[in-house]
Amino acid sequence: MEDRSNDTIAAISTALGGSGIGIVRVSGENAFLVGDRVFFSPGGKKKLSKQASHTVHYGYIRDEGQTVDEVLVTVFRSPKSFTAEDTIEINCHGGIFATRRVLETVLKNGARPAEPGEFTKRAFLNGRIDLSQAESVIDVIQAKNEYALQNSLGQLKGSLSREIGDLREKILYHTAFIESALDDPEHYSLDGYPETLFTETEKMLSDIRRMISSADNGRMIKEGIQTVILGKPNAGKSSLLNVLAGEERAIVTDIAGTTRDTLEETISLGDMMLNVIDTAGIRSTEDYIEQIGVNKAWQKADAADLILYVADSSVALDENDEKILKQLDGKKTIVLLNKSDLPQITAAEQVLAFTDNAFPVVAISAKEQTGMDQLKQILHEMFYHGDISFNDEVYITSARQKSELIQAEESLQKVLESISMGMPEDFFTIDLMDAYVALGRIIGKEVGEDLIDEIFGRFCMGK
Repeated sequence: MEDRSNDTIAAISTALGGSGIGIVRVSGENAFLVGDRVFFSPGGKKKLSKQASHTVHYGYIRDEGQTVDEVLVTVFRSPKSFTAEDTIEINCHGGIFATRRVLETVLKNGARPAEPGEFTKRAFLNGRIDLSQAESVIDVIQAKNEYALQNSLGQLKGSLSREIGDLREKILYHTAFIESALDDPEHYSLDGYPETLFTETEKMLSDIRRMISSADNGRMIKEGIQTVILGKPNAGKSSLLNVLAGEERAIVTDIAGTTRDTLEETISLGDMMLNVIDTAGIRSTEDYIEQIGVNKAWQKADAADLILYVADSSVALDENDEKILKQLDGKKTIVLLNKSDLPQITAAEQVLAFTDNAFPVVAISAKEQTGMDQLKQILHEMFYHGDISFNDEVYITSARQKSELIQAEESLQKVLESISMGMPEDFFTIDLMDAYVALGRIIGKEVGEDLIDEIFGRFCMGK
């Protein structure tokens, strides 16, 4: 295949629309040459190739003598740019036609269209960022809540890279010490070293397992909490969805069984994101279509991170409520006693008497929109255990990174087993290096071209 890594590339790096500003980014060894061909200063004498890095210049983009747009151009000299290459960013007017005309002019004068994620890919290949930081770029772009944004920014600054780097340094030190002692036993003694290595490996395993265990929280931070609303017919499930969504998303009637299928909505609740699924009312029914909806409700509940069980507090709980609550054993569940604006028959005591699980119970009124603040507080405590500190803790949000951590965990566990079995020290180094390589793949060491292309292919154009 043709090597295109040295091409000068260009793309629109802002969303197309009726915005005030659009940015066309140009990067590569001929970026300044392209800039000189298309950029004209008011006096006509300024050349971008002669300008200092990190400076901004006013002028016009011209195509065959015709002015395309009035612009500001920022100059970034290698290696002090996002890609570590010579780069110019043309700030033009943000209309769709104007921005595209600027890009077309740049492409006519020596650049080629960038592939999705190619700017970030070059930043990685040029050593500007590692692979975990590159993955965090797209997470920043796609962040849907404050937690997701702050976690992604932390990884972009290198929080995960530093932790992985520290682990790799420790593994390399112990591997090198063992190899040195085996080659030069007169100067390096392995007496008592297996015990030392056992202790150090346990510490490294603890760090790795902490990161692996953070993956569930990381997934929910990034993708949202998979939330299913369950309850009997007419308990107010659809009304609750409408309150959470802030609009009429579900049909609400007094007729039991109105909801026959699931209805999904992504909802920002304070600093959290819920992917909420409203389900059919759970009851025994002869209606074939309704029964399909009930079965689907349970399927969704089995895969959920959170169950919101809605009960009508104006009537007594019955054996159906008891049966449903018992089936929720082991699941993160919040019981919502709806219709608290009516005379109350069921309270928290009755709910807890129906189940051995100490589910949190919140009195709400979907009609009056009360009880939502308490629900938010319980959700925060249930999933994030107080305030998350992104300066101190790394949350794994990538399935690829989690998989590599599991590989490293398995390799280090083999080290402990070899030590416990009294195996020769050279056995330790094999598994230590396997862990070293697995951790390296997280930050982009020893990764194949296919994986790199797959990762950066998920990026948006111009990034």
